[in-house]
Amino acid sequence: MRFQTDLIPATLIRRYKRFLADCVLEDGREITAHVANPGSMLGLKDEGLRIWLEPNDDPKRKLKFAWRLVEHPGPHFTGVDTAIPNKVLRAALMAGEVPGLQGYDLVRPEVKYGENSRIDFLLTSATRPDCYVEVKSMTLSRQPGLGEFPDSVTARGTKHLIELANMARAGHRAVLLFLVQRTDITQTTLAADIDPTYATAFDQARAAGVETLAFGCNITPQGITLGAQLPFAQ
Repeated sequence: MRFQTDLIPATLIRRYKRFLADCVLEDGREITAHVANPGSMLGLKDEGLRIWLEPNDDPKRKLKFAWRLVEHPGPHFTGVDTAIPNKVLRAALMAGEVPGLQGYDLVRPEVKYGENSRIDFLLTSATRPDCYVEVKSMTLSRQPGLGEFPDSVTARGTKHLIELANMARAGHRAVLLFLVQRTDITQTTLAADIDPTYATAFDQARAAGVETLAFGCNITPQGITLGAQLPFAQ
């Protein structure tokens, strides 16, 4: 997935009201950017961070910049837009490029199921059980090389685990897929200390037959694509 416009670097001043961030461009201008991330962004919103913004000239948009990346030493990058993982994964699924999720005839996004829920992707085939795929963006890292989820308490995430477990018990295939939007991660796990309820629901879902997959991303200021599969350890 390529960004629609070339990204430009900036320095973060502060992130506030969940969806807003004040930044300083390289030419010294102070601007406000949209933040497409309702989460806590733990470790990704410190003042002085070098970030990358996507400019736009759409007259319908109030803000002319959107925050897309955080740059870390290396350089490494973290993608902060929570809408991007589904775009990246959809392209990879359609191309048959996701190990473990290949060989299905149809890929359908945002299909209603369960109790007022929508599954990110429903994969179907005439010769195998339906496959329900829930995608979670992983951006938290508190130890070098280790990615964690979640970065805050997530009642919605717990609900999704319960729904996936129900699909597995009904005889379908159910997959929880962590897409790691960081290029400095080599293994993944749960942040059970941040949300013990989610960790308990995760254990119950695994016991019911829910599978876990984790993949990294290739991230540059030009775009984001699916990377290599990463180990998941609990």
